Amino acid sequence: MKFNRIIYGASALLAVMTSCGGENQPTKEQTPQKYPTAVIGRQNVTLESVYPVTIKGKEDIEIRPRIDGFIDAIYIDEGSVVRKGQSLFKINSPQAEQSLNSARAAVKSAQAQVNIAKVDVNRIRPLAEKDIVSMVQLETAESTYQSALASLAQVEATLRNAEATMSWTNVTSPVDGIVGAIPYRQGSLVSSNNVLTTVANTSNVFAYFSLNEKELSTFLDNLEGNNQAEKIKNAPEITLTLADGTVYEHKGKLETITGTVNATTGTASFRAEFPNQGGRLRSGVSGRISIPRYMENSIVVPQKSAFAQQNKTLIYLVQADSVVQRVIDVLPTPDSKSYVVINGLQEGDKIVTDGIVTLTHGKKISAE
Repeated sequence: MKFNRIIYGASALLAVMTSCGGENQPTKEQTPQKYPTAVIGRQNVTLESVYPVTIKGKEDIEIRPRIDGFIDAIYIDEGSVVRKGQSLFKINSPQAEQSLNSARAAVKSAQAQVNIAKVDVNRIRPLAEKDIVSMVQLETAESTYQSALASLAQVEATLRNAEATMSWTNVTSPVDGIVGAIPYRQGSLVSSNNVLTTVANTSNVFAYFSLNEKELSTFLDNLEGNNQAEKIKNAPEITLTLADGTVYEHKGKLETITGTVNATTGTASFRAEFPNQGGRLRSGVSGRISIPRYMENSIVVPQKSAFAQQNKTLIYLVQADSVVQRVIDVLPTPDSKSYVVINGLQEGDKIVTDGIVTLTHGKKISAE
């Protein structure tokens, strides 16, 4: 019995010693976890605003006949390069031809009346001077002559109109450019309501895009100048990316901004111009443009250090040995790896740069 009591006492003492030793050694869960951190500094950065665009030729002209008739001939094909004044279509217009013939006949008749009236004046004048006939007869003859001249002038004007109308049967190109689709073929009946084709002058092309009211205000605020014209002049060069993802080799320049905001869409329209001497860009194609924005002394943080919550962007700010959540306003960088912080951080702040999925507000950490 005495031996058993000694063993029991030794066991109890060992248990107490073990328990005391465990309290002095922190468990793994109680040790603050290490996280990579960084102290906020400032740097220069270039951002890009990207917008979808539609490309149109500098001159994108619809070709319509000015008279009704049948297409008698087509002198070009789709995709042809044409010059200003070049014949495109021939319209057969019997009505225009008949009007021209009638006008010519009317001119001949009027000319004959002028000749007769002139002969009468020349015949009566010497007789009137010799008092063989009265001066009234001479005045009447001269009036008839003047009336015949007026009639001749009138029908000559009609003839010129008929000739102009007849010239419309030859449909020509108003500009240098490239021919679009030709929906009507030889023998088709057409009128001024029909578009025979389009001719696009694509030596330079226009890229059209839109910005909403907020984007418009921000865009103009970031440009130097006292008015819109000066700001447009100081706008940076624009990069065009085509639908296949390739970057167009020439830079564009902002040309105009509409003076009003569309009440239906809430947007303002922009137009940029790109050179196209090689003819790579065609009217009607789409793409997207990138407008650079240069920002000096900006705060930049990696995107992996931030997270979204309820339409807000947050970051973990290190304070002493803990972290707190901080709401920040950001703009993404072109490489999609960083954010430019517009509001919420200051130079010298320390943030957690990675591993934020395991953090919570107020959690203690050990900064690396």
